[in-house]
Amino acid sequence: MAQQLSLVDAASAQDLLTFAGRAARVGADGVRLAARNGVMTVQTATLSAQGLLDATPTVLGMRVMAVDPELVCDFVVAPEGLTEGTNPEDITLPESALNAAWAGIAPPPTGWEYLGEVSPFTMRILATEGIADVADLVPADSGEDVVRKVRAAVWGPLTDKLFDAPKGVAFTADALGFLRDDDPIQVFRNERWTRFTMSRGHVLSRGPARMGLTPVRATGAATA
Repeated sequence: MAQQLSLVDAASAQDLLTFAGRAARVGADGVRLAARNGVMTVQTATLSAQGLLDATPTVLGMRVMAVDPELVCDFVVAPEGLTEGTNPEDITLPESALNAAWAGIAPPPTGWEYLGEVSPFTMRILATEGIADVADLVPADSGEDVVRKVRAAVWGPLTDKLFDAPKGVAFTADALGFLRDDDPIQVFRNERWTRFTMSRGHVLSRGPARMGLTPVRATGAATA
């Protein structure tokens, strides 16, 4: 018999199914469920590197919901594998979990510095323009690898309209249903991570590592 995950109420269960359904529609390969101390984060990657030499930035969509304080879990499943359970507050889990490289890259829980706000209108424009670009650049009957490369080329570049975060942040916020016209987006940064916080969810992006040589510091006593 398939295992079930019990949430605090039917609304939370429906919220999780809605998030998983949207993740599946944008081609996400998995949904991560991580619960501890009565809080569960639900994450999916809309953009991520596919190898050591791939410079594609990581962009995650995240929802936070309350769960039973005794529930402790951390696993990734296919988004389409999450289905309604026996009771309204239950979610039926797929029989097996997945391994996803992006799930091993966790954003820091604290230490975020406030940067400012981004308008939902700006996000919608960037998302609409990018979706049109992807549609124009993907040839008919393209394979998954081609589509992935085109999406990385369109959504991967950084933009100063999003505090030098990838354009894919806008796509993620729009595709996962986080944007509201009356909900200004708060932006925070912690080293390589940038977080976009909305009432309906969060989008997090992780930029590339700093490249180049470390400056040499002088040592020893100075000479006249």
